[in-house]
Amino acid sequence: MPMLKYEQIADSLRRRITEGEFGPGDLLPSGRDLCEQWSVSRATVNKAFDVLRADGAIVAHQGLGFRVTETPLARSAGGRRNDAARVSGGHPFRRLGKPVREVPPAHVADALGLRPGETALRRDRLVLLADGSPLSLVTAWFPPDIADHCPKLAQAKPIVEGTTHYVTRQTGRSPVRGTDVTTVRLAREAEAEELGRGLPLAVAVDLHVARDEGGNALVCEEGVTPSDLWERIDNYPMATQKLRQA
Repeated sequence: MPMLKYEQIADSLRRRITEGEFGPGDLLPSGRDLCEQWSVSRATVNKAFDVLRADGAIVAHQGLGFRVTETPLARSAGGRRNDAARVSGGHPFRRLGKPVREVPPAHVADALGLRPGETALRRDRLVLLADGSPLSLVTAWFPPDIADHCPKLAQAKPIVEGTTHYVTRQTGRSPVRGTDVTTVRLAREAEAEELGRGLPLAVAVDLHVARDEGGNALVCEEGVTPSDLWERIDNYPMATQKLRQA
């Protein structure tokens, strides 16, 4: 399905941000300029800006327009429904180390559909609370075909537009189905150290897998969160069953 005009504008701005034309704190083109460039109404441009604001890629400045965010947001693993905006579920984060290709744990390799011994690209981040303390340690694994087509995943710096949008733009493959599995266990020593906690430490582990229309895995994320900080609230409709008449 072809993108609507406001989606094309948002996608173009995402690309320009990710490619470095606009860096953190830089002003984006004005609404008037974008209206002229794309031959659209101001309402269409504002809708594109709203999409980028929901992604956490830009912020509004009164009287100045929109700037590229200086503090990108990231979410803990899981909970990636269509209506889950990054700004509402996101937190500041810190990249840990440099992305590397290595053989993932067996359960991750199985989720990604990898052959025995096949490597995946690993990216680690520490999601933070508002006071800067650790909330969740997240390891994202990208299969080799995704990593090959998305070179910026191998860079240590954050991708302001978010990896989901970047992968979709680069590969033409978007996530259409997500699977989340939550388990509990004791933290490993290295995990507890990154989370700034002592052992023993009970943690919740969220394993999130996003798949494209063909059922192929785009990413597998594993989030480790101290049990006292883990919470999931889900609101959903419930059908009322009518009692059958005897």
